[in-house]
Amino acid sequence: MLYHLIEFLNQYFDVPGFNMLKSVTFRAASAVIISLLIALFIGKKIIYFLRRKQLGETIRDLGLAGQKEKEGTPTMGGIIIILATLIPVLLFAKLNNIYTILLLISTLWMGLIGFIDDYIKVFRKNKKGLAGKFKILGQVGLGLFVGVILYFSPQVTVRQQVSDQPTYNAQSADELFAPATKSNLTNIPFLKNNELNYDSLLFFLNKEEAMKWSWVIFIPIVIFIITAVSNGSNLTDGIDGLAAGSSMIILGTLALFAFVSGNFILADYLNILYIPHAQEVVIFATAFSGALIGFLWYNTYPAQVFMGDTGSLTIGGLIAVISIIVRKELLLPLLCGIFLAESLSVMLQVSWFKYTKKKYGEGRRIFLISPLHHHFQKQNYHESKIVNRFFIIGFILAVLAVLTLKIR
Repeated sequence: MLYHLIEFLNQYFDVPGFNMLKSVTFRAASAVIISLLIALFIGKKIIYFLRRKQLGETIRDLGLAGQKEKEGTPTMGGIIIILATLIPVLLFAKLNNIYTILLLISTLWMGLIGFIDDYIKVFRKNKKGLAGKFKILGQVGLGLFVGVILYFSPQVTVRQQVSDQPTYNAQSADELFAPATKSNLTNIPFLKNNELNYDSLLFFLNKEEAMKWSWVIFIPIVIFIITAVSNGSNLTDGIDGLAAGSSMIILGTLALFAFVSGNFILADYLNILYIPHAQEVVIFATAFSGALIGFLWYNTYPAQVFMGDTGSLTIGGLIAVISIIVRKELLLPLLCGIFLAESLSVMLQVSWFKYTKKKYGEGRRIFLISPLHHHFQKQNYHESKIVNRFFIIGFILAVLAVLTLKIR
């Protein structure tokens, strides 16, 4: 809103500093500060309200140290993250930008699914929450919506370089990039000619037919990514601060990717796709990062509030949507390595247990317990140590992801 107000006033008043207020870096910095402050100050009031209403977490007994003490800790704290993200985005982002609109809808969509799940757990006293099939249905629905918008919207375009040689004195994107086109191109990490067109996966069709039917490939891939990452985030939210801190690192990295992809000079220098209007994603990602930092203030051990599925599903869904928008979805196994490890630990544990039970009549386990962070708890590691070490791993993975911009 402030952006549009400044743009309107700038038509009538020549006030020094107006252009600075419109710059991406200034708006991103303002968004992260405002979101952090909202999470810190409004978050405290929300936690007090949740505690007063006795909206506490019901803990499933897994035989873990310190688990019983968490009983009754306020949950549904994801509301703090969502509010602290939406307010600065509405203030500083371009609200007529397709990516801003898409991310706002995705936030409310996943937030609603998570809220319903938490509501059933807290108010209906049903530990299982929303049935898994309905969660998946909601995630698939968002994936379908996002996939259709990104594939068919004329505002979603990319521009490819006209030359492999960077031009440092270019005055406009037209000097460096071909005209904007609708395309299913995405960046492939570690390769010099690093662009993959999803059309090429339909290699058995001719070029025209492949372009016509490429949505059959693209949209299911979007659905899979959103479902997988949101579930990975949900599984990671098992000990104090782990999901919020890991996601903060991931979103900071995605904000950097959005910034370089939306800047034609940097996109040309790094030999990546230039995505017009993608710099508005920077505003959203930085606001989201600030909200997570503020939430982490209350979520570190011993947690004063849990994010619940309201937060964890929203975080995973938005990470997936942002990565697809900036054409970095193929980097997710590396960047979201913590989520991937947590998800794989559960899949391997369940699969091996079922297989051995069928073969030997008795189920056997790979891990002491899954997800992975609980396995380390069973080994008597304090959860603060587990979280801090996961943060270090997450930071290393983020650095490696950033290095893919130059390592080809």
